[in-house]
Amino acid sequence: MLVFSAETSCDETSVCIMKEDKTILSHIVYSQEIHTEYGGVVPELASRAHLEILQQITKEALKESGIKLNEIDLFSATCGPGLIGGLLIGSTFAKSLSIGNGKPFIPINHLEAHVLSSFYNNEIKFPHLSLLLTGGHTQIYFLENYNKINLIGETIDDAIGEAFDKVSKILGLSYPGGPEIEKKALKGNGNAFKLPQPLINEDNFNFSFSGLKTSVNLIAKKNIIDESFIRNMSASFQKCVGAILAFKLKKVINKLYNKNLSVSVVGGVANNDYLKQCFKNIKERDAIEFFYPPKYMMNDNAAMIAWATILKYKNSHDLNFKPNPRLSI
Repeated sequence: MLVFSAETSCDETSVCIMKEDKTILSHIVYSQEIHTEYGGVVPELASRAHLEILQQITKEALKESGIKLNEIDLFSATCGPGLIGGLLIGSTFAKSLSIGNGKPFIPINHLEAHVLSSFYNNEIKFPHLSLLLTGGHTQIYFLENYNKINLIGETIDDAIGEAFDKVSKILGLSYPGGPEIEKKALKGNGNAFKLPQPLINEDNFNFSFSGLKTSVNLIAKKNIIDESFIRNMSASFQKCVGAILAFKLKKVINKLYNKNLSVSVVGGVANNDYLKQCFKNIKERDAIEFFYPPKYMMNDNAAMIAWATILKYKNSHDLNFKPNPRLSI
């Protein structure tokens, strides 16, 4: 069985052709650079960029894989959550291909694809925790099995990736902010500024990053934003975020702990090496096993969409499914 998948939920345009044995025949991710000058994603520009590039990279994927379009057995696409314009373009494109070739179309939940991505390259047993860290979401899921995925904690305002982007903009750095802050933090002092840790003492597993961003903004207005300030604030902000994530995750582990529990960290922000070290400290202290997806499945990508299609949804055809920008698991 061959699967063609498209991912267009935000500012990456991606397609993948994957075999049922999870062999990737082609995987292309096109990152839209047009948003850099605006310091964040502009939805209308993102939609137009998807429209301009999607057919081209599909042709490239077919050529690279040596597969003809009529040989594809299943077509799938991200149908939410995300920016509605991008969701409509990707899903309509994949639906059109499915109709034209007389093959089924399968709608895929972007968040669920992230959660399931760590199962691609790891042997994971249930029950299992998944910490999802992306530009638009910060969530903790408890997985009893593939079909019982329960949301037990999430951000009540800004997502972690959004917070990185906003702080980066405050510091005069470029978009996307995560890699920029991580780079500057390497030469900064993480103890230079004392920043708040919202919801740290609340009896829940939720997050809040809006107040942290505001605190950085207020401090920045009272200081000269030179290279020394940028490095120290980047290190302080990153250390604060790491402490919040580690504390909340440890609270969940203590609440739900049993000898079979393990943790996945998924999403684009999971690429941050400092945060990985924070989780490694938990692993070494509490003997909790941590898993990560392949690096190419961390940011928004079509390979995780194809994998979710094969792993769970290959018999869930629904050509009439309407894209939903607020779709939840």
